[in-house]
Amino acid sequence: MKITLVRPAAEHEAAALDFRQEFFDHDEPVINGSELLDKTDSYADWLSSVTDNTSAETVNPDWVVTDTFFALDQTGRIVGIIDLRHTLNVFLKDFGNTGYSVRPTERRKGYATEMLRMLLEVARNAGLDSLQLSVEPANEPSMKTIVKNGGTYERSFAFSGGQADVYRILL
Repeated sequence: MKITLVRPAAEHEAAALDFRQEFFDHDEPVINGSELLDKTDSYADWLSSVTDNTSAETVNPDWVVTDTFFALDQTGRIVGIIDLRHTLNVFLKDFGNTGYSVRPTERRKGYATEMLRMLLEVARNAGLDSLQLSVEPANEPSMKTIVKNGGTYERSFAFSGGQADVYRILL
């Protein structure tokens, strides 16, 4: 399996909207790691926000510098999305440096593991020495993805009436 991580661009609009719609069609209203692609009505506005958030000079004051990538398969189809948050603010202190999602029809094929593996190199190049990730205990596939990439359990925290576990990957 070969995938490529690419920054979102205008030419990805139709594919990104198709990607998003697949989540909605599977009754999944949240797309982790998408910088709110699941909440926007305008791809152009979302793309502008994602682009602005890549730089300390233009990042939204309520966000942190973030690199967002689509994962494209060999045919150029978007199979996933992943982001790298360079720092953690108060909101992110438990949630961590990265979020990711794989489209429902492409799960359990190793895409998430490969996306995270590739993002580790991006994080190293950005000067990070570790990544913190959180996962709900019921999300066993994501937990396995994190562990396969060197993640070790650190702690748990409560949120939204539930619990999530925090893992760390040393770079």
